[in-house]
Amino acid sequence: MSEYFHDTAAAAEFRDEKMNKVNLFESHRLFCDVYCLRPGQEQKVHDHADNDKVYHVLTGTPTVIIGDDRSVVGPGTTAIAPAGVPHGLRNDSEEDATLLVVMAPHPRPPASQAE
Repeated sequence: MSEYFHDTAAAAEFRDEKMNKVNLFESHRLFCDVYCLRPGQEQKVHDHADNDKVYHVLTGTPTVIIGDDRSVVGPGTTAIAPAGVPHGLRNDSEEDATLLVVMAPHPRPPASQAE
């Protein structure tokens, strides 16, 4: 595949100790990752004041938390967390879960703060 096409199933890499994020693409405008969660793993609830996040479930049945809503969702489901709304993930199932995650604008620090 070229730099413009990605096999998200092949990109998935799981870690036993915590959820893994595999970057597919990033620019100063956005990032696109595959999030990989084993059973029991999570992304703690948090928010981004100036960034919208989109979760698209590829495999498994994770619980997606956005604001006060919690929903167990399956492949093909897309959840959107607007800027400022708390969001996170949990994999309470007995199978692995993968999600395609896009955030814009990219929360990259100013160049003067980057190392």
